[in-house]
Amino acid sequence: MMRLDKLLSHSGFGTRKEVKNLLKKKGVTVNGEVQKEGKFQIDLEKDRVEVFGEEVSYQEFVYFMLHKPQGVISATTDNLHETVIDLLQPHDQLQEPFPVGRLDIDTEGLLLLTNDGALAHELLSPKKHVNKVYEAEIKGVVTKEDVIAFEKGISLDDGYVCKPAVLDIIETNENEGTSWIKVTIQEGKFHQVKRMFEAVGKEVVYLKRLSMGPLILDEELPLGEYRPLTLEEIEQLKNR
Repeated sequence: MMRLDKLLSHSGFGTRKEVKNLLKKKGVTVNGEVQKEGKFQIDLEKDRVEVFGEEVSYQEFVYFMLHKPQGVISATTDNLHETVIDLLQPHDQLQEPFPVGRLDIDTEGLLLLTNDGALAHELLSPKKHVNKVYEAEIKGVVTKEDVIAFEKGISLDDGYVCKPAVLDIIETNENEGTSWIKVTIQEGKFHQVKRMFEAVGKEVVYLKRLSMGPLILDEELPLGEYRPLTLEEIEQLKNR
């Protein structure tokens, strides 16, 4: 069951105030009868709601893939910085999606936004062993010894020992003292990738998340843009 005004607001028909005006205009019917009370309870499985003859299709959960840019924080609200929610169109903010996990303010890449709390828990729980793949530019030449250290589990500055991680060296430039790598981790500790490289005497100067579980960043999705997940992507996340 759901209040009629909440259903209409979450379905993209405006703010509570705008929905109230819509109801006053007798533009809303429930099972063919005009309904003007926002508090009227709707049975989502049985009742047919129409706005000026157009049936309202309610979607309980929303799932968005965001190509997060630098300078934006992974939060729903903030007084100082632009948030990932601010990047959404107003009608896509109505069902109150939130970021699944977080990317640092200077980290780019894949971020899932949803209001499906159960799925978010499944993806973030350390017990579920969900792979997160990043690419990074490193100040320093990454070596085979670093690869082995990551496999064994890096000890962070606070004494925490990370789970084994897969470190792939894409390219090294000994003259410039830089490297490009990919790293796969299953955790999401604060600044984890940066701290892992600090532990082996190197510095992350650019970081981008490429995937989270089966969800892979759409290469055609511009930086700062987002799109709904496809049905196939949603199924992959739920049935991984």
